[in-house]
Amino acid sequence: MNLSVQLAPKNSRGLLLANPVMTASGTFGYGTEYDHLFDIQGLGAIVCKGTTLEPRAGNPLPRIAECPGGILNAIGLQNIGVEALIKEKAPIWAGWQVPVIVNVAGNTVDQYALMAAKLDQVPGISGLEVNISCPNVKCGGVEFGTTAVSAAQVTAAVRKATSLPVWVKLTPNTADVVGIARAVVESGADALVLINTLKGLVIDIKTRRPVLGNITGGLSGPALKPVALRIVYEVAASLPGVPLIGSGGILTAEDAIEFFIAGATAVQIGTANLIDPAAPARIISGISDYLSTQVFGDIRELIGSLKK
Repeated sequence: MNLSVQLAPKNSRGLLLANPVMTASGTFGYGTEYDHLFDIQGLGAIVCKGTTLEPRAGNPLPRIAECPGGILNAIGLQNIGVEALIKEKAPIWAGWQVPVIVNVAGNTVDQYALMAAKLDQVPGISGLEVNISCPNVKCGGVEFGTTAVSAAQVTAAVRKATSLPVWVKLTPNTADVVGIARAVVESGADALVLINTLKGLVIDIKTRRPVLGNITGGLSGPALKPVALRIVYEVAASLPGVPLIGSGGILTAEDAIEFFIAGATAVQIGTANLIDPAAPARIISGISDYLSTQVFGDIRELIGSLKK
């Protein structure tokens, strides 16, 4: 049975994954935090936590709040910075079988381009995920992802600065996801990640104050899944042939399979990692069992197979 998927078919380097299941940025650290819990080399890929040009301390506490159907998070891109990542993390990844994708976020277009250039030839880094959709930072992040013009500018700058495969992670917090998706593909994106979190708010009625230190946060978990599925379906219909990576509320193999049927080439597991660190491995096994039961010899037979 063939579970492999190609996520950069038009890129000279390509990005072939052994299976279509990877971790979502911000939920799996740098991978090193999980490698003692299960065989992470069996994953399709690992996407490391969001990385910025300089180290960031992140948002004030508390940063996570539970809510019906999921959690709100407002981590604020806490990270060690790109130079420390190159020096401390990439040499470890270079010895791994599983490809590692670096999620990058910037305050300006130039910062995105500079990080892309710094990471371009670093052993251990297999691709870039351009984060123009984080709703939990004061500048940068989602402000680049809400219009086709600004999203295209960031994508074009990153594409010019690197030969690595480039994915762009899009926000659902806009009225025109399909238009933005088209703009970033035309500007050089090899694949799209759909979607980042929905902006939300939780209030403590005893204090009448926001639960999160940042006031608002990003909603993830099961409540996000129907929105993410709908966006994957719409973008797949509008941009046939573009690899899509579904993300949002995937807790089980059945959840992942829905995304494949809707048109996703691969999926990212996020909140589930915080509940069960071995969730990605369990989901891979469940997908394989489903394909065998349904007599599919190749995962690609399932992609975009929604019956209307």
